[in-house]
Amino acid sequence: MGQLRGFLEYDRAEEDKEKVEDRVKNYQEFTKSPSTEELNKQGGRCMDCGIPFCHSGCPLGNLIPDFNHAVYRNEWQKALKILHATNNFPEFTGRLCPAPCESACVLGIIEPPVSIEMIEKYIVERGFQEGWIQPEPPKHRTGKTVAVIGSGPAGLAAAQQLNRAGHQVTVFERDAKVGGLLRYGIPDFKMEKHVIDRRLHIMEEEGITFQTNTEVGKNYESEKLKKFDAIVLCGGATQRRNLPIPGSDSEGVIQAMEFLKHNNEAVDGLHEVADRLSAKGKNVIVIGGGDTGSDCVGTSNRHGAKSVTNFEILPMPSEARTNENPWPYWPFTLKTSSSHEEGVERNWSIQTKEFVKDEEGKLKGLKTVQVEWERRPGQRPEIKEIEGSEKEWPCEMALLSLGFTGPEKTLSEQLGLELDPRTNIKGGKNYQTNVRNVFVAGDMRRGQSLIVWAISEGREAAHHVDKFLMGSSKLPIKGPGDLPTA
Repeated sequence: MGQLRGFLEYDRAEEDKEKVEDRVKNYQEFTKSPSTEELNKQGGRCMDCGIPFCHSGCPLGNLIPDFNHAVYRNEWQKALKILHATNNFPEFTGRLCPAPCESACVLGIIEPPVSIEMIEKYIVERGFQEGWIQPEPPKHRTGKTVAVIGSGPAGLAAAQQLNRAGHQVTVFERDAKVGGLLRYGIPDFKMEKHVIDRRLHIMEEEGITFQTNTEVGKNYESEKLKKFDAIVLCGGATQRRNLPIPGSDSEGVIQAMEFLKHNNEAVDGLHEVADRLSAKGKNVIVIGGGDTGSDCVGTSNRHGAKSVTNFEILPMPSEARTNENPWPYWPFTLKTSSSHEEGVERNWSIQTKEFVKDEEGKLKGLKTVQVEWERRPGQRPEIKEIEGSEKEWPCEMALLSLGFTGPEKTLSEQLGLELDPRTNIKGGKNYQTNVRNVFVAGDMRRGQSLIVWAISEGREAAHHVDKFLMGSSKLPIKGPGDLPTA
């Protein structure tokens, strides 16, 4: 695989970016395409390692050495075929996935790993540019109908796989446009929405029906699902965590996803940015140090925030792996995103104790305390406040990026579905719920997770739904009558 001694002759390369002062003026993607020659070299760094641990790092099982080798040999159409064999939407993962495959790359033991995610992105972009990516409608229809609820990456993957198996698929989306968090949770500077739309056009040409502004269980009665032979729930884990401390009802304490969705809709031209959700001229504090928090940082800077600060309750990660975090596991090391590069003050081991509001109920500051983590063998770490470390921060907008606790309960209650101990919808190894013709995939089944896991779950669920519909499931088939009346 790759070029003999390529990993010794070529250094790792990544996409160049526009200057910070230029890119924060708009919401467009700001990466610059590398040359074909450079991408050939990067594919050539794949080192014929014998046991490609990148496979174990990738939830989709992408055939990474194979498409790297094809890129090295300038066989781009072959690389695209290999990539699409396991991944329906490499244009999404090539932009948004945190690349656990690269963390597991064998070359990463001694050198910077192969630029797998970048190679993946430009394989699929080459495919669209050359017109190689065309609709693939099924040659025959089975007569079976499937409802997919939710149009995020899990729902889209399940829909495309089931449609290609010959089933008639309808995707229900409660928002005005298809894409779920891909459209309304991911800022355009990370992925412009025409990237979603061009793929949706292909899926429509393949015969998939998309029904928007339709929230099953609310403005679309769940009893109507009984007309489908199978139902796949892919709605995501959207129950947001709150911060129940004094002053949490202050005007200016806002959930991160409300902030990001509103801004994405404004970029799409649906409305202007409301004053309440504008960071312009405000001291903004983002509470939570994950990817969503990073997206809030980048968006706040584009609004023209007076200052942007980020709080994380966990300790500052090390810059390199520790003995407790060896290769090929995911590295819990310090990560600096492109949004962090654009301007933010980052603070670790800090806990918010109170939101301070003025006489009108508007947020004007935060009170915090530094903490340390006590770790004892066999016990969960405990937080201990550091005496004398109290501080008050000026703040007119606090964005809560604290993660999610699970899916909303509307469908589980109306359909009579069992939940697991983490309040996710319980789906076994075959993704089937306690209602035989109802399946579940993605964040609704496993909890908040990565886009690459969502696509994997959608594909796997589709496989089991197809087996169920075609009569090869071990569980008896009773059809849509299994769905209880709402």
